Amino acid sequence: MSRMLDSLLAASAPVIWGSTYIVTTQMLPDGYPLTDALLRALPAGVLLMLVTRKIPSPRWLLRVGILGALNFTIFWAALFVAAYRLPGGVAATLGAVQPLLVLLLSRYILNTPLRMLGVVAAVCGIGGVGLLLLGPNAHIDFIGTGAALVGAVSMAVGVVLTHKWHPPVSALTFVAWQLTAGGLLLLPLALIYEPPLPTLTLMNALGFVWLGLIGAALSYFFWFRGIERLGPAAVTNFGFLSPLTAVLLGWVLLGEALTEIQLLGVIIVLVCVWVGTRSNRVSAPDPVPRPALQASVKG
Repeated sequence: MSRMLDSLLAASAPVIWGSTYIVTTQMLPDGYPLTDALLRALPAGVLLMLVTRKIPSPRWLLRVGILGALNFTIFWAALFVAAYRLPGGVAATLGAVQPLLVLLLSRYILNTPLRMLGVVAAVCGIGGVGLLLLGPNAHIDFIGTGAALVGAVSMAVGVVLTHKWHPPVSALTFVAWQLTAGGLLLLPLALIYEPPLPTLTLMNALGFVWLGLIGAALSYFFWFRGIERLGPAAVTNFGFLSPLTAVLLGWVLLGEALTEIQLLGVIIVLVCVWVGTRSNRVSAPDPVPRPALQASVKG
């Protein structure tokens, strides 16, 4: 029963992350991607810092800053740009190529063996993305598409470096440090490049509360708790619930339609990401004692 509860809580995190696109487009002021990312990262990071009550030692500050920039500053800024410019299903599915990027980067940064099955999955995944973007009636927004891919690359590099750099602290403490660092790096960018937010409506405020407290602090706690208790191999595939949730929410609540060709692209991408992840898991068993920091995060 306890394991089932752990699994349900871990699986709830990507489901929550899948709501990012619809919350951004329907509840937040339009055109503030840096501010949106800031208000999602910094309050959540400070809250988790208050919970964990640990700060990084001086020798870890640079690495935490780099990881915070990759996993949250760049990733979330790109995520919100994509959310404003692309349908949720398209944006989320583009982001779903991240595990395949992790597979390839791990080969060169961590010397993880690369299986042919993983290579085939990566190539087929690219084809699936092409089908998704090139549907007969699809409008390709190059800025939104580029932002989604930049976010996927940034997060993939961050995940691989998180494998490589591991301080002797809990996963919750490590993610608190990264969220705070990512938020602090976003602060000057938002102040310089974006105008002040307009007066917030109740809907705007609820959107920020959802993304900060639920979509960041709570969901990341559930995610890293699941990794610690179940192991990364057991929770990695839960991440595919995020694009599925985004597609379903867009279809049910916004009336977003995908053509049959684009739906085929969605299926191919998700299947290839799943196959690639399994291939990586088979070829590179999870090392001990670093179970809490080796699953990719999508949000």
